[in-house]
Amino acid sequence: MLWDFVKKYYIDSIVYKQGYNPVNTMTWAVILVLAAILIYKVLRKKIDFDEKFIVGNVPFILLGSSVRVVEDAGFLQPPLSYFFMTPLIYVMIFCIAFPTLLLSIRLRGEKYWLHYSIPGLALSGVVLAILFAKLEVVNAWILPTSLLLAAAFSAAYKFITSKLYRPMSNSLSCFVFFSHMVDGWATFFGVTFLGYWELHVLPRFLISAFGPWIMIPTKVFVFAAILYVLDSSKDDEKLINFVKFVLVVLGLAPGLRDSLRMTFQV
Repeated sequence: MLWDFVKKYYIDSIVYKQGYNPVNTMTWAVILVLAAILIYKVLRKKIDFDEKFIVGNVPFILLGSSVRVVEDAGFLQPPLSYFFMTPLIYVMIFCIAFPTLLLSIRLRGEKYWLHYSIPGLALSGVVLAILFAKLEVVNAWILPTSLLLAAAFSAAYKFITSKLYRPMSNSLSCFVFFSHMVDGWATFFGVTFLGYWELHVLPRFLISAFGPWIMIPTKVFVFAAILYVLDSSKDDEKLINFVKFVLVVLGLAPGLRDSLRMTFQV
């Protein structure tokens, strides 16, 4: 009975690419929270979770997204391919990024973020070069359009919050908003124009009920509310910034992956 449960809700969703279900969604969410708490406790006395930390991590986010497209394109076969799918892809990138981060902090001190980003840039550059060499660019408009619209909405977010509630207009909050707008627009384009479908449970329900357009206002209102709560909080600033970093990863990683996947239509 236990094996049947595990196979149905966890293994089959990966092996047969069935998308997320309520059971594995809750499980991955709990694991994410526990992992984030542990990482925060290890790093909180070593660094500030500021803009430099975010910038240093962006290449590794891009690395994870581009490596995920390698699996989407069918370059890898089971069981190896399973390690390049969610949630194992996050574990794999973490095993590369985290030791690199700790080594950069130890060797470079306050300038860790610059040296930390270099391996991520190099590795993601190699993966992207492979993708562009091996695959045909079918929808070149997807990625730049998603990024431009996300930037436009983020500029509007910054302008409005600077007038209504200035604490929300800080750069980290703007980047959180930008990251999830990239994800929202990529989802909208993929479902509306290219025949893709949403993997996650709640967005899939909303899209089936209202249509793909619902992703944009949902992202706007949900993350404006989340950022209001975070930027109104009196909790430790480091903790708030680390939560924002996690939100950036959860938005930008799937947004870039989806945009790259649709660029090559794989």
